[in-house]
Amino acid sequence: MHPTPRFFLFALVCLLTPLAAAEGWIASPDHEPRAGVPRGTVTQMAALESKIFPGMTRDWWIYIPAQYQPDGTAAVMVFQDGKNYLDLKGPWRAPTVFDNLIARGEMPVTVAIFINPGNDPAKPPAKKGANASNRSLEYDSLGDRYARFIIEEILPEVAQKFPFSSDPEKRAICGSSSGGIAAFTVAWERPDQFRKVLSTIGSFVNLRGGDAYPSLIRKTERKPLRVFLQDSGGDLDNAFGHWPTANKNLHTALRYMGYDCRFDFVEGYGHNAQHGGSIFPDALRWLWRHEKSVASIVTKGDLAGDLTLHRLLIEGEGWQPVVDGLGNSDAACSDGAGNFYFTDIKNPGIFKVTTDGTKTRLSTETASGLKFGPDGKLYGCLGAKKRLFTVDPAAGAIEILLEEVQPNDLVVTRRGHIFFTETQKKQVTFFDPATKTKRTAATDLANPNGITLSPDEGTLSVSEHAGEFVWTFRVTADGTLDAKMPTMTMRRPVDPKGEFKHNNPPPYVTAARGDGMTTDTLGRTYVTTALGVQVFDPTGRLCGVIDNPVRGRSVTSCVLSGPDRDILYVTSGPAIFRRKVLAKGIPPGKS
Repeated sequence: MHPTPRFFLFALVCLLTPLAAAEGWIASPDHEPRAGVPRGTVTQMAALESKIFPGMTRDWWIYIPAQYQPDGTAAVMVFQDGKNYLDLKGPWRAPTVFDNLIARGEMPVTVAIFINPGNDPAKPPAKKGANASNRSLEYDSLGDRYARFIIEEILPEVAQKFPFSSDPEKRAICGSSSGGIAAFTVAWERPDQFRKVLSTIGSFVNLRGGDAYPSLIRKTERKPLRVFLQDSGGDLDNAFGHWPTANKNLHTALRYMGYDCRFDFVEGYGHNAQHGGSIFPDALRWLWRHEKSVASIVTKGDLAGDLTLHRLLIEGEGWQPVVDGLGNSDAACSDGAGNFYFTDIKNPGIFKVTTDGTKTRLSTETASGLKFGPDGKLYGCLGAKKRLFTVDPAAGAIEILLEEVQPNDLVVTRRGHIFFTETQKKQVTFFDPATKTKRTAATDLANPNGITLSPDEGTLSVSEHAGEFVWTFRVTADGTLDAKMPTMTMRRPVDPKGEFKHNNPPPYVTAARGDGMTTDTLGRTYVTTALGVQVFDPTGRLCGVIDNPVRGRSVTSCVLSGPDRDILYVTSGPAIFRRKVLAKGIPPGKS
């Protein structure tokens, strides 16, 4: 019997169907021991009781490659659900794969740490790591708590016996399912420690708020991470989300922001290690490759009015130090020529940095807020001395304008009117130096702090230090404020001590710690906060967050200065930083 046309069609379909779409683990030569390849050793460590996760104990193991030298140059890689990766008959076979890739130079000599999730010893022992009582809390929660556990408790314990590199480029972290989102979270929170992530069938869904990542990524300055993702079309679809869609959304967000990322997606397979384990050697080769990635930014889908971070930040332009060794810097401001001014609160002084970088002290006075007025004078305020004052920038002479007030920051309008925040009183106060008129302009704010004006001075914006809003007000000709609205919602840090409930957003701290503010000629508002400089468009939508120059140290004030007013300056504790941006500041006295 001759084959029918239908048979040929069926045969063609079979040939064109990717093999990877079939179920089942596919072994590679790197999954099997090879003759002549030195073998590393795996040692089980004593059960560890965590201080960051009190009462929880866990099993864990360390792999040391045969080529290891205790000189601190070895790379390190951390695995969540660690025992799964050690099974030499399972889909991962990490020790064997490491042996083979290290021997051929396809990955560096790497210490591997395999950690199981924490379990409450008062509860029945977990038969599998996935059943550990504290697994979901540790792995699915956002914030830095699990990162702190790895960095503060695990890594030092290993380094005592087996020193490894402190270079974050030589540190990788891996996990599957909830372990996959945990691996990403560690690197996201601490790119100063880990910069390589391998996540398979990652649970970037609403188990404990992980579905927030795509939107966070799109509106956060790109972090120096390399991310390998894997998922399959047959992954989970349940009350917490659709895993394939969640991983696709994460990948597109990373790609939109220009991350060095790769996503291996295949149809078929379920929520298991079959496909992830099959491509494990290839994923490690990609993750540890020497090639430097060049960011590819595609914004063709942006709407014309979207003032995204891509329209503000310049590729390759990061924070650069300007001044260091100060007591406590604050009160960033600029004059009409683009010279930069700031104060030191602890070592009192008002300083000027000219456009050529020359630094001079104008006065031994200090201020928590500085602005230039239409008369060319510097207007300052300081709650500790309960006063408003002016400084002659040429002679340094001080004139007291108002006493017995508690000002934090201020703005001066083209009419010469002054608005200043009184943080402890939870109010904004108006003062007209010409008529000596003082009155309460706005109340009921959660510790108002920073303050700025729109380009046309028709809108006043005030940041909350103890809340989450930037409030806006309409400014009338006589200085009255009305139309109070919480127009901008600042992002707040995740509260690591908060309750991470199933199928709920992450818990956030109450205070965004809104501080100093400035505005550019496009009407974007810049607010210094605990998370960095948050930028909003003229409608109040968040454009994005620019990271703090120094991890763990907040920025307190900001201004656009420089010859072209396109350099963003920030004060941050003992130091001042700047970076060039695609924006121009508003010179004093001009709209």
